[in-house]
Amino acid sequence: MADPSAEHWYPTAAYLYALHLDGPALAWEYLRRHPDYRRDWLRRRRRPEAAHAWGLRLLEDPALDARDAHPAWFPDHDAVVQLYPDADPPPDAMAFALWRIPGQKHLIHDGKRLVLLTRWPGCCLRFALAPDLSDGVAYAYAIRACATPCVRYQALATELDKLATAGDALPAGMARPRPTLATLLELNTLQALDGTLAGASLREVAEGLFGVDAVAADWHADSALRARVRRLVRRGDALMRGGYRRLAQLPPVAQGRAASLAKRP
Repeated sequence: MADPSAEHWYPTAAYLYALHLDGPALAWEYLRRHPDYRRDWLRRRRRPEAAHAWGLRLLEDPALDARDAHPAWFPDHDAVVQLYPDADPPPDAMAFALWRIPGQKHLIHDGKRLVLLTRWPGCCLRFALAPDLSDGVAYAYAIRACATPCVRYQALATELDKLATAGDALPAGMARPRPTLATLLELNTLQALDGTLAGASLREVAEGLFGVDAVAADWHADSALRARVRRLVRRGDALMRGGYRRLAQLPPVAQGRAASLAKRP
C-alpha cells in the first residue's frame, strides 16, 4: 500500500460516531463489513431468504453506516419496546402521541410491522408498533414471557427511564459523556478491521490508529504495541464473522452457511 494515509480507513476522526453506538448499532457496523454479506446484498433479488441467515428480517444496504441504516434484527433485541393499544384503559390513561416522543425519528416497516427509531445525543430507542395503534389511543408496554423475565423487564425499564428523563423537549445543546474504554475499543477495532480489509499491513494499521511517531518508537517483534494491534485485528475479524450476533442479542448459529462463516479463522 503506497500511501495508507490516503485510504478511507486511515483518519480516526471518521470513526468518532462509533463512540455513541449501542449494541444493535455496533452489531450492524461489524456485519456490514462482511464480504459475503455484501455479496448477498448485491444478489438480494434472487436470494431473499439470505436475511434470516444473518439474523435480519430484511437485508440492509451495507454502504450505510449505523447513523443512516436501520437494520431490523430477528429476533428483537431486549431493548425494543413493544407498544399495543390498552384493551381496558383507566380514565387517566396516557394516550400515544408520536410527536411527543423526543429525538430524531425514523419510521420503518421491517416486513412485518412498523418500527419507530428515535435518536438524541447519547441515546437510541426502538419501538415496535402494533398495527392497530394510532395517535390518541391509550397504550400499554408489552414484554415477552420467558423463564427469567427479570432480565427483559430490566431492559425495558432502562429504555423507559431514558424516555422519561428526556422529557417533552431536548435542549439545543447537550454535552456527551466522556468515552469509556469499552467504546474506544470498538472505535479502534473498527478502524483496524477496515485497514486490514483494505490490505494494510499491521504496521500501517498501527500508524493509522496511534500515529507514525508512536510506531517508530515502539515497533518490534515483541512490542506491546504490535501485540495490541494484532489483538484488535483478530477481534474485529471475529466480530465480523459471527461475533456481532452477541452485540445484537441474537442466538448463536448452530448450523448452516452462516455458522461456517463464523468459524473461519
